[in-house]
Amino acid sequence: MLRAVNKTHFKQLSGLLQRFQSTLVVAEHNNDKLTPITLNAITAAKKLGGDVSCLVAGTDCTKVAQEISKVLGVKTVLIAQNDAYKGSLPEALTPLILATQKQFNFTHICAGASAFGKNLLPRLAAKLDVAPISDIIEIKSPDTFVRTIYAGNALSTVKSNDNVKVFTVRGTSFEPAEVEGGSATSEEVAASAPAEMSEWLEASLTKSDRPELTSAKVVVSGGRGLKSGDNFKLLYDLADKMNAAVGASRAAVDAGYVPNDMQVGQTGKIVAPTIVAINKDPEAPIFQVADYGLVADLFKVR
Repeated sequence: MLRAVNKTHFKQLSGLLQRFQSTLVVAEHNNDKLTPITLNAITAAKKLGGDVSCLVAGTDCTKVAQEISKVLGVKTVLIAQNDAYKGSLPEALTPLILATQKQFNFTHICAGASAFGKNLLPRLAAKLDVAPISDIIEIKSPDTFVRTIYAGNALSTVKSNDNVKVFTVRGTSFEPAEVEGGSATSEEVAASAPAEMSEWLEASLTKSDRPELTSAKVVVSGGRGLKSGDNFKLLYDLADKMNAAVGASRAAVDAGYVPNDMQVGQTGKIVAPTIVAINKDPEAPIFQVADYGLVADLFKVR
């Protein structure tokens, strides 16, 4: 009987704690469109319970703010517009988030585990004097998270006692939030003076009509078995027919076949697609993780 009462009280306490949670999701965008991994971060934030707010900081990001206001589960969109936020430099955004945190006192702050989030949140955590939790794949409770370690070969459950939990979210581990059905309110927040330690000059981006690697549902990836960068055209043609992204192994990138922004895996971009492998070697390591495998020569398969 005592055990049943304790369990009941525990559930009531958990529900009460969830009502007091409030999470700030730092939105990643290009001032015109929201980066898809932010939707995955919003889903993770919703699992914590409580209110979910999104911070949209940029030079002219009204369109992005309107897009996020329609996302299901977002209660408030905080907007900060200033030329200092060009390029989303962490030196510029950190003072803004610190000021926003001081005003709203969030219990959690998160972003997607992209280059943007990995660059920004550790700096923010240091300023808040808390330990960041990187690349989470599961939320056990408002203070307990699961992340991978040892190149994904083991899982670590991390409990944080910090007053503010700062973490990045692996996009492939959480479904994207629904982009329709929300009706969030919008609120302007004052821009904070950035630390003038760096200056944004320009971005040299690879333009492609294919989906972005970290958010693509299908990825066609090649390794050094392709023998040259020219042979990646086989993958490009296949990807275009499947509306897929194209990735590459570290070996292919190191060999100079393709640029490093195509690299997937531990030292590249994290993806979680269904894996169909083609390799001449039946003992190739890829077959240990592939969902489907074909022992064959890529250049002879028809």
